Amino acid sequence: MHTDNSRRRFLGQSLKAGLLGSASGILLLHGCKEKEEDKEVSPPEDLMQEHGLLNRILLIYDHCREQLAAKQTPPLDALSGAAGIIKTFVEDYHEKQEEDYLFPRFRKAGVLTDLVNVLLQQHNAGRAITQQLMELGKVKAPTDDQRQQLILLLTRFNTMYRPHEAREDTVLFPAFRRLVTRHEYDSLGEEFENNEHKRFGKDGFEVMVDKVMAIEKQLGIYELAQFTPGV
Repeated sequence: MHTDNSRRRFLGQSLKAGLLGSASGILLLHGCKEKEEDKEVSPPEDLMQEHGLLNRILLIYDHCREQLAAKQTPPLDALSGAAGIIKTFVEDYHEKQEEDYLFPRFRKAGVLTDLVNVLLQQHNAGRAITQQLMELGKVKAPTDDQRQQLILLLTRFNTMYRPHEAREDTVLFPAFRRLVTRHEYDSLGEEFENNEHKRFGKDGFEVMVDKVMAIEKQLGIYELAQFTPGV
């Protein structure tokens, strides 16, 4: 009888401990989830997300160039709209962030200065191309010469920007993390986010993604499945 009572007390205490442990574990996981959700995006992560947006516009440019090369005229308002997003979000904001916050720190440290110089030259070249694309996008009925000029501009832009962003993602941004202190790194993440909110509103990036999506749908290239090759 004494043995049975001891066993029952032991089982009861074990069950209570297990329930308390499970509850504590759930609360701990919930707390971790909340902290994870509140965690700020780091500067390179922020810039790389914006590169994803740029890549979607490069696909829009590819599509428009292919149509022009096939003697078809794509909706020039769509092309002009895409170029407008490049100017407003990529050139006037994203690239300015790189030029104001990243490039000076690399120059001051004497690290990757040759790469930084080339990246800046390409920013300036891209801005010149974007300006021409926006002007040609206003033409309602482009001549053959204007069509050829559009093809050339789109080709030059994409040919430059694909290796440009790849070099930043794989070389510049990883090096930047090693270049600054943890405190400076975290502070820049907050500053990047504040700059975006000031310029585009709280959901500025999401708004730009929606604009790109609308252009993709207009051109018939939104559905991802259409890019899957037949096997």
